[in-house]
Amino acid sequence: MTSHGVRTRDLELLHALESVVETNLERHLGAAKEWMPHDYVPWSEGRDFAFLGGEDWRPEDSRLDPVAKAAMVVNLLTEDNLPSYHREIAVVFGRDGAWGEWVDRWTAEEARHSIALRDYLVVTRGVDPVELERRRMAHMQTGYTGRSGSAVHDLAYVSFQELATRVSHRNTGRATGCPAADRLLSRISTDENLHMVFYRNLLAAALEIQPDETVRAIRDEVIGFEMPGSTEAEFARASVAIAKAGIYDLRLHHDEVVLPNLRFWRIFELTGLSGEAEHAREELAEFLGLLDTKATRFEEQRERLLARRESA
Repeated sequence: MTSHGVRTRDLELLHALESVVETNLERHLGAAKEWMPHDYVPWSEGRDFAFLGGEDWRPEDSRLDPVAKAAMVVNLLTEDNLPSYHREIAVVFGRDGAWGEWVDRWTAEEARHSIALRDYLVVTRGVDPVELERRRMAHMQTGYTGRSGSAVHDLAYVSFQELATRVSHRNTGRATGCPAADRLLSRISTDENLHMVFYRNLLAAALEIQPDETVRAIRDEVIGFEMPGSTEAEFARASVAIAKAGIYDLRLHHDEVVLPNLRFWRIFELTGLSGEAEHAREELAEFLGLLDTKATRFEEQRERLLARRESA
């Protein structure tokens, strides 16, 4: 350990990845398209609330599907915790050199998401703004703390998390039934996908530099994965409804988040691993089988529930 609590192995990895960060930062800046949050908000639908002489929110003001509305709020509250996420990655990755440039660029891009989502929801009266603000205050005061404090674990986690967030935003947009919301969430999901590609490429390089530790980190993050918004008070209840609606469920997590990254890294084709890393890979394979079984079981239960509702 160093005097700042950063593991020596982390410092070695961060230094070794510096050139990879530079290359991928250049790639990212070339691929990222500038966009303006205000362009995605239907401002003409807005009107004053009671404080300025208008009318306060009423449930009938919202045109959003109830589950899609819950998903949008969860997505927004997750994005709201950006200060905590910035702190976490700045501590682990540092603020110097290419790493620092990436941390600041990523933070600036992510900040647009909460700006645009909140403006859309308030202007269209999609949700109760008072309840939304109270939930934001509570969630941000809870904050977010990473579990590992390890660079390779954090790279593994964000590779999966960014892709999971992309899938969640994309499917939420489709479920809203609102073209404006769909366009906005599609735009945000494009950002999340670019972020995922950046982290996924770095982890691929880490597999070449520290293969044993990286395989173990991938195992840990797949088995222990939680969305960053899971500390929000209503997250558990909302996530059940979101899964039942097919916006984000175990099947999507298995098929569209976990497996694509594992295939990209060719995780089950790696050779020359230590015994401990081989064991971690075996545990990963076993967990994937269990996850697939649980996903199938959930799909079957959902289909039976839908059939009963249709026949009622």
